[in-house]
Amino acid sequence: MLAVVPARGGSKGIPRKNLAELGGVSLVRRAVELTLSLLWIDMTVLSTDDEEIAEEGRKAGIEVPSLRPDELAADLASGYSVWRHAHLDAEARTGRVYDLSVLIQPTSPFRTAEDVEACVDLVVGNAFDSAVTISPTPAHFSPEKTMTLTSFGGVRPYLPADQFQPTRQLIPTYYHLNGICYAARRDVIINREHVFGDRTGAVVIERSMVNIDDPFDLELARWLWERT
Repeated sequence: MLAVVPARGGSKGIPRKNLAELGGVSLVRRAVELTLSLLWIDMTVLSTDDEEIAEEGRKAGIEVPSLRPDELAADLASGYSVWRHAHLDAEARTGRVYDLSVLIQPTSPFRTAEDVEACVDLVVGNAFDSAVTISPTPAHFSPEKTMTLTSFGGVRPYLPADQFQPTRQLIPTYYHLNGICYAARRDVIINREHVFGDRTGAVVIERSMVNIDDPFDLELARWLWERT
């Protein structure tokens, strides 16, 4: 079992975001330490383009022998391509084939070992070829309430007018990826270069989550951390 922790140095919303601290511990170190606590994970790989982040990973207890290529550190580089590169690089360096790997994003710090185990169990049990963790989407962020701006500065519903639904109780239940854990078989990551295979399972997490993208998210995460 391979764990990949992606943590690039560049960030538009929060400079040096992956080194931001929560509870006195950097986000990247918190993610690495959680993977190291899971004894069924054979190897943890920190994928970064930044030497300071790499050193933080070494302090947490893993080797970071090389930095990721520049093309995988750009703003538009997909997380799946980073995951695939790290997976193949780990196999090349160890001479092993990892049939299953997990992606653990530092910017979703409210994960538990049980969350990761539940995600992996869906794949290990052969019911699914990949799995993701999701959270319920607040009704006011649903497609039925989403608006778009027109070219002349007006506003209109994102959905056709007959599907617009102002009544929250009548809106269907939606879910969104929360970044806590992604798990996938090798074929999905290497050959499809995506996390969604033919059968993708989901672990629904009902408790409060924060995926840190901007300064408000970080402050909210710190506020929640102090109260949990």
